[in-house]
Amino acid sequence: MLAMAFAALERGLEAEREQIGLWAPVALGAGIAAWFALPDRAGWLGFCCLALGIACAACLLPAGARSRHMLVTGGVMMALGCVLVWGKALMVGQPPLARPWFVQMTGEVGAVAAMPAQHMVRLMVRPLDRPDLPRLIRVNVGEGDVPVGLGRGAVIRFRARLMPPAPAAVPGGYDFARRAYFQGIGATGRALAPIEVMRPAPGGAESVRARLSAHIGTRLSGGAGGIAAALATGDQGAIPEADAEAMRRSGLAHLLSISGLHVTALIGAVMLLTLRLAALSSRAALHLPLMLIAAGVGALAGIGYTVLTGAEVPTVRSCVAALLVLGGMAMGRDAVTLRLVAAGALVVLAFWPESLVGPSFQMSFAAVVAIVALSSSRRHRELTMARDEGWPRKLARGIGALLLTGFAVEIVLAPIALYHFHQAGLLGAFANLIAIPLTTFIVMPFEALALLLDPLELGDPAWWVVGQALGLLLALAHRVAASPIAVMLAPAFPAWVFAALVIGGLWCLLWRGRWRWLGVAPLLMGMAAIVTTPPPDLLVTGDGRHVALRLPDGGMALLRARAGDYVRDVLSESAGYDGALSAIADLPQARCSADMCAATLDRAGRRWRLLVTRSRDLVDPAVLARDCALADIVVSDRWLPRSCRPRWLKIDRRMLARTGGVALTLSTGRINRVRAEGDAHPWLPPLKQQESGGASGKGT
Repeated sequence: MLAMAFAALERGLEAEREQIGLWAPVALGAGIAAWFALPDRAGWLGFCCLALGIACAACLLPAGARSRHMLVTGGVMMALGCVLVWGKALMVGQPPLARPWFVQMTGEVGAVAAMPAQHMVRLMVRPLDRPDLPRLIRVNVGEGDVPVGLGRGAVIRFRARLMPPAPAAVPGGYDFARRAYFQGIGATGRALAPIEVMRPAPGGAESVRARLSAHIGTRLSGGAGGIAAALATGDQGAIPEADAEAMRRSGLAHLLSISGLHVTALIGAVMLLTLRLAALSSRAALHLPLMLIAAGVGALAGIGYTVLTGAEVPTVRSCVAALLVLGGMAMGRDAVTLRLVAAGALVVLAFWPESLVGPSFQMSFAAVVAIVALSSSRRHRELTMARDEGWPRKLARGIGALLLTGFAVEIVLAPIALYHFHQAGLLGAFANLIAIPLTTFIVMPFEALALLLDPLELGDPAWWVVGQALGLLLALAHRVAASPIAVMLAPAFPAWVFAALVIGGLWCLLWRGRWRWLGVAPLLMGMAAIVTTPPPDLLVTGDGRHVALRLPDGGMALLRARAGDYVRDVLSESAGYDGALSAIADLPQARCSADMCAATLDRAGRRWRLLVTRSRDLVDPAVLARDCALADIVVSDRWLPRSCRPRWLKIDRRMLARTGGVALTLSTGRINRVRAEGDAHPWLPPLKQQESGGASGKGT
């Protein structure tokens, strides 16, 4: 029986031999993901040993068996992925600042990013003669505080309150600390006026990217100018938040991040222009390899565009893929295959392994895999193949193919968007039906033309076309975003659910045989888990200052009614909520004083009593002990005394130092935390010795 099963497996792998290589980046990515998922060195070493053990055990299989080659290579690649990201973390990562700190410092400005929409300028500063500070610090400067002479290469002196890069505030939130660690940023803060320029920026130090963004801002204002700058340079700092949110909700945000659409449009336009110009010479047309020359010029244009726009992961991936396509064209081969996607993934993961866990990498590659897999299917080829028919039918087939591609991309991206952003677009396929041609064939060509004509002072007509087209794009985004069915919301769900969806999706997309449908099982399991995951009843941020309650009618209430938009967005998104936030003090089931709020929650047939502190003033210890004893859950942003003993759970500074922000689901008693037990990843500050006894109640 075992021999028959092994023989059947080998026959299946032989039939899929063209697809086996596609799993190399998946194995490498699995090792990288394991390093992020496992908490400490013991786990990382254990995973490497397990992966290499699988590779060694596979050597016992018959020589020449494809399963043997797959398991040996896969085990080695998984171990290599874990070691790769671990090594990069040790070599280039920047440990965070140990604690908040007011400092007077002198530093050299390494980069300047104007953010007009937020009325500030963001600086990357390298401290001078301060070995006690991180190597690189990110500080914000208000527009009114920017001194003359500030620019890249300037040396400035200023005061600032520095903070460690912020981890996720609540489970499922954005983890800036992890990203900052790999970018070498050890602290963030805001520079306080006055800012003294010790040495002004050298003449011409402003980057081409910054000068180009500033020039575009003088030609187009508002959201249109911000989007035009983003398309040309990748700089999204000038896009108003309302317009950026509309683009996200309408499924058009991918147009703002330089990726495959932009790189392909640029390379295609450069190649077409090169071919047309070269064909004007009969000698060149007859004796020179024009396609090879055009491909070379297009490759140079793509590389230059990638560097100009900041070399973000989607741009690098798109550039690598485009170069592979151009190489395949030069050799006369069909290069638009999943193999080029796999090659691009290997290149990106080899140089930027940390990008695997970010939404940019995941959404970029998922979209391309979906498009290429769909385009290589037999029925899609039948739909798009050339036919001798009238233009109405040809147009209808083109629109149908575009819609089908849009739906496929939306379906593939939905789990990624729900995991990272807790919302996914439902109308993006229809919005992109207009937005993609508008951007590709009108906005980008006319913007390039306007920039070429501006030195001759002839660019006004082209800029008018760009402005009108971008106005139409923004109107479309706001109209779609305003629809009540524009987005699907979901609360934060466990990482294993996302892993099941990823594994199932890759299994269905990368194999061609009938066994690819086995991937439907983890997909269905993951989708069922998302649908049945209840929203949290109580959310507490990592500093303990902000608390959100889910109300019986589905609404949410905040402890601090004056919390900023960022805090409100973080709490709402993690809970999968898209409505207005009320105040706990205004609830009929709450009683609040200047120091504390007490509220009741009815969940799963039980009444829960909640006590939350809301000030830093000293509370009578006897009163605090009495109120704690009457509460099931106590939440505070301070260190509570041992005499405070709630019936179930005490969430105070002592507990939050170990867990980070928490989310409670009272119907199941589940406590979801930002920081796993024993998490020793280097971007997290080491845990200090905590006082023993009375730190937490049952369930912590």
